[in-house]
Amino acid sequence: MKLLVIGSGGREHALAWRLAQAPGVQTIYVAPGNAGTARDRELKNLPLTDPAALAEFASREHVHFTLVGPEAPLAAGIVDLFRARGLRIFGPTQAAAQLESSKDYAKNFMARHGIPTAKFQTFSDAQAAHAYVDAEGAPIVIKADGLAAGKGVVVAMSLEEAHAAIDMMLLDNKMGDAGARVVIEEFLDGEEASFIVMADGTHALPLATSQDHKRLQDGDQGPNTGGMGAYSPAPVVTPSLHAKVMREVIMPTINGMNRDGIRYTGFLYAGLMIKPDGTLKVLEFNCRMGDPETQPIMMRLKSNFVELVDAAIDGRLDQVEAEWDRRMALGVVLAAHGYPDHPRKGDPILGLGGANGAQAQDEADADGSDVQVFHAGTAEQDGQVVTSGGRVLCVTALGDSLRTAQKRAYEAVGELDFAGMQYRRDIGHRALQRK
Repeated sequence: MKLLVIGSGGREHALAWRLAQAPGVQTIYVAPGNAGTARDRELKNLPLTDPAALAEFASREHVHFTLVGPEAPLAAGIVDLFRARGLRIFGPTQAAAQLESSKDYAKNFMARHGIPTAKFQTFSDAQAAHAYVDAEGAPIVIKADGLAAGKGVVVAMSLEEAHAAIDMMLLDNKMGDAGARVVIEEFLDGEEASFIVMADGTHALPLATSQDHKRLQDGDQGPNTGGMGAYSPAPVVTPSLHAKVMREVIMPTINGMNRDGIRYTGFLYAGLMIKPDGTLKVLEFNCRMGDPETQPIMMRLKSNFVELVDAAIDGRLDQVEAEWDRRMALGVVLAAHGYPDHPRKGDPILGLGGANGAQAQDEADADGSDVQVFHAGTAEQDGQVVTSGGRVLCVTALGDSLRTAQKRAYEAVGELDFAGMQYRRDIGHRALQRK
């Protein structure tokens, strides 16, 4: 059995790593992959990014199925292209991916189908946007309408910040086409959680809950990023809240898409804001697994992942269940110098070991935990692994408690180094404070 994973980040490394553990898998191609997938003996990098070339490869090599990691190829319609050629692929169509590729589309969809979300308005005119912010006051949230690699959201705590964000997106064109329109939302407070499911158009299979850390610095300070770390499960999502999310968010989304004439298949990620009294609102939808949430979620998945994806593609997710490791998992992102605005590339990474060059530690400690380092922004240069993107590595550990997983992850972080390395030292703090 040959499988294809599209993408080059830590999410794709984790997805491919878990798929490789299923029996019967011959080769997993990662297109284009990174230095970690290149050095993993179970995986094989494929230097292709063009959707037509990838479809041709999948057809020629009789790839059993393709799994799409990042949002850009989904928004570009890669699923439609593969399906037109009769190829098995897991992901949403271009029309369905609008839930992520357009914040305005997503907000209007939620309003239309009664899915709880923050009050909002959309603007393409800067003057009108400034007037709205003045009328609403701060704090307030400014979002680029299009895809901005996780960096298109400004949580403005002052009017000055809000006006600067509007100018940056609408006037200075710092976000390109993604910022040609902005969605301005009311500020929501509470605790965030990531709720991700696999969807087959009719049914949804929930994955383990997780929580990520968006801000660059400890204590949730500094600029928003694509994510500086995550852990699973998220204690804030209690069993009753889990049922509420499925009832009020996930199934209304899948059913609402069907009513709109769009069958939603693929991963569906609802970013939630949860208040202490259990009321919730959807902050955003993503049409793929989150990064870095994927890394701890894949560490905890015990089921045959190939069988789950097969069931999703075949429309029979109601016939399978996902089994999870009872332990908790926590991942710490190591980011490049200058991230998130101007990440520096080419810094050699020291301390990577293990047979696959990814510091895979198969041996378990007495507490039964283990560690995996997933690569994201890495490349090979003159036989050495160097930084090649903003988020470079995600050091992920399992532990019988969150504190144990956290301790083990940070011990592994201590073995790694590169010039200008940035990371948070408090991943998991919200869950630990709840105890």
